[in-house]
Amino acid sequence: MNQIQPPSFDDSQMEASNNQNACSPDQADGIPRATSGGLLHEKVVIREAGKAAITQFLDEHNCFSVLRYSGKVVVFDTRIPIQLAFYALVEHDMQAAPLWDPSIRQFVGLLTVTDFIDILRYYRSCMEQNFENYTIQDLATRSIAEILEDPNTAEHLKHRQFLSADADATLKQSCILLHKNSLDFLPVILPSDMRVLATVTYTNILEHLVTHFREQRRLFDDSIYDLNIGTYGADVVTVQPHHTLQECLAVCQSRHLSAVPVVDAQGRVLNVYSRSDISFLHHATDADDAVRSLDKTVGEILGMQRTDVSTPDRLHTCSPTHTLQSIFEYFAQLKFNRLIVVDEEHRCVGVVSARDLVAYFVGGGGISNSHSGSVGAQQQQQQE
Repeated sequence: MNQIQPPSFDDSQMEASNNQNACSPDQADGIPRATSGGLLHEKVVIREAGKAAITQFLDEHNCFSVLRYSGKVVVFDTRIPIQLAFYALVEHDMQAAPLWDPSIRQFVGLLTVTDFIDILRYYRSCMEQNFENYTIQDLATRSIAEILEDPNTAEHLKHRQFLSADADATLKQSCILLHKNSLDFLPVILPSDMRVLATVTYTNILEHLVTHFREQRRLFDDSIYDLNIGTYGADVVTVQPHHTLQECLAVCQSRHLSAVPVVDAQGRVLNVYSRSDISFLHHATDADDAVRSLDKTVGEILGMQRTDVSTPDRLHTCSPTHTLQSIFEYFAQLKFNRLIVVDEEHRCVGVVSARDLVAYFVGGGGISNSHSGSVGAQQQQQQE
């Protein structure tokens, strides 16, 4: 296995300037403006050159280049019970799997670990309101197809439409599809027979970027805060250890968050809770016990996590002054899903995710539909 290396930089090349006589890049349309002297702000030029270099890299590499040399793909027939599908995800240590509807011979979406947790929470709320036909025993027997057909439960599946990318689609196209549709997972298919080769994420793409991207110019010396990469200030959502798991998951779902920092009363970061954390389900003796676990505190749930393994969801921190270059190097070492941004007192001031890093290069004005033919909602032909 090749060791992941950070991007290469040559200190003898271009340095960013602090020229204060040029205009600010923060124009309404995002286009740098010339000063009265006709010169563009050098920082803006360097930032745009950095974006262009990364965008070009993403445009020159396809989805196939991100796939691992060996791996496995789990596909669920929509006729199987959803609870069985969930435990299969856990057994195979996978976060998501495509859903195949044999009646129409098409993929119809994805099932994720967080989908099942959200459906479990929905059933709990129905039980509290004494709704008929929405008991935990009923959930254990319902098929994926039945969940999809019921509008009350289907809305808890985030990937209800099968959006995918061809293996030869560029990484730029794939990032745009992920970004524009607020997706967490993107299946990569072989167009000739509609076979799913893998499911990629922002973290997979970023890992490929830091492994293979090389740039001699110094284009990434601005801080992540100055570049507005991530979420900061009042927009940052946190929880405290005494909050219940139910409260934490409700916030994550309503705010479309994949994780939240866990802080003490002074706002100092203690840990991070990932919405895909299924520790409480591992420890549940049965379905009813799993529902009761929703009343446990976040502190108790975090105490159930294994400490002998490192995952992309483990707590990693940085400061607002960390440069984009240093974040790339940090990611090459740790392959994190997100960084919690802290101040000198270790108080939470922001969150930077792998999605934020990729979106900086392909988001906003960089998005176009010029390659929509090979990326998008795949309208599959019936297979013989």
